[in-house]
Amino acid sequence: MKKITLLLAVVILLSSCKKEHANYVKFSGKIENLNPTDTILSIRNNVLKKTITIDKDGSFNDTLSINTAGYYTLALNGKNVGFIFLRNGFDLNLTTDKNSFYESSTYTGNGSNSINYLQSQFKLGRSFGDPRAMFSLEKDVFLKKIKAMRSSFDSLKKSYTDIDTMLVRTNDKRNSDFFNMLEKSFDQQHARAKQQGATKNKLTKGKPSPKFENYINYKGGKTSLDALKGKYVYIDVWATWCNPCIAEIPALKSLEKKYHTKNIRFVSISIDDQKSAGSWDKALAKWRKMVKDKNLTGTQLYAGDDIAFMKAYLVTGIPRFILIDPKGNIVNPNAPRPSDPALESLFKELGI
Repeated sequence: MKKITLLLAVVILLSSCKKEHANYVKFSGKIENLNPTDTILSIRNNVLKKTITIDKDGSFNDTLSINTAGYYTLALNGKNVGFIFLRNGFDLNLTTDKNSFYESSTYTGNGSNSINYLQSQFKLGRSFGDPRAMFSLEKDVFLKKIKAMRSSFDSLKKSYTDIDTMLVRTNDKRNSDFFNMLEKSFDQQHARAKQQGATKNKLTKGKPSPKFENYINYKGGKTSLDALKGKYVYIDVWATWCNPCIAEIPALKSLEKKYHTKNIRFVSISIDDQKSAGSWDKALAKWRKMVKDKNLTGTQLYAGDDIAFMKAYLVTGIPRFILIDPKGNIVNPNAPRPSDPALESLFKELGI
C-alpha cells in the first residue's frame, strides 16, 4: 500500500512539473566572443518585453511566460536583432557567436525545430538576394524564378519534423502572400526596376560621381562636392534620428583624427527633414545641436530639402557611406562603415 501511495505521489509530482512547465518557456544558452558591455539579451513583441542577464562567460538561463505563441525579436544589447518563434512549454538552448549572432544561431531542445526551421528559411530567403532586383527580369524568367523560390521553401519545410503547427500555418500564409504580391506587382514595377538598373550602371567604380551643390556647412557658408576635389572624399549620409548612424559616430571621429593629415576628407551629410522634426527650421536646429553636443568632426553639411544627391545614389536606407576619388570619380558607392576594418584596408589599398 505504501508503495502504491509513493508511486501515486511521484506521478502527481511529475504531472505537476509538466503542467507548470507548460506555462513558461525555459531559455538558456551561451554566446561566444562577447564584449564586456554585452550583458543583456532581450526578447519582445508588441505585448511582451523580457530582458535576460548574460553572465561574463556568455552563458544565460532564464524563463519567460508567453501569453500568445508567435514571432518575437531576439536582440543582443539592442543590436544583432533576429526573429524566433516561442510557445509556452518550449525548453530551448541557444549557442551562437556574437560576431554572427543570427546567422550562426543553433537551437536544441523542445521547440528547437521550429526556430531552426525559421532560421533556415531566413537564410534561404537571403540566398535569393533582393526580391526587388527580380523586377528587372523579363516576365517569363521572373515567373519561373518565383516558381522555383516557392518550391525551395516547400522543400525546406519538408526537411524539418515537429514544426509548430501554428508556425507552419502562419509561415505558409506569409510566404504565399509575399509571392502573390511579387507576381501582382510585376507589371507596375518592371519599368521602374529597369530604370534603376540603368542608374546603378552609372554608379560603378571609375564613373563620375553625382554631385551635390550648396549644402549648408556647420562652420559657415555653403559647400559643393566640386570644392572638395583634390582629395579622396568619404561621405556619411545620416540623420539625428537614426540610431545606427549615431552608433558609427565614435568610429568615424576616430578615423577622422587618424587620417586628419592624409589625402582624404570626411564629409557627413544630414538628411533631417520636416517630417521627422516637425518643420524645416526644427530639423536644421536639431542637426546643429547634435553636431555641437557630440563635437562632430570632419566637414558637417546639411542637405535640407535638396535630396537629388541621395536619389542619384539610390539611397534607401541610412547610414550610407560613399567613397569618391580626388578627381571626383566613384571608388565605392556603398563603402564599408567606419566600424568595419575593411574600410581601413581599402584606404591602405588606395595609398591614403
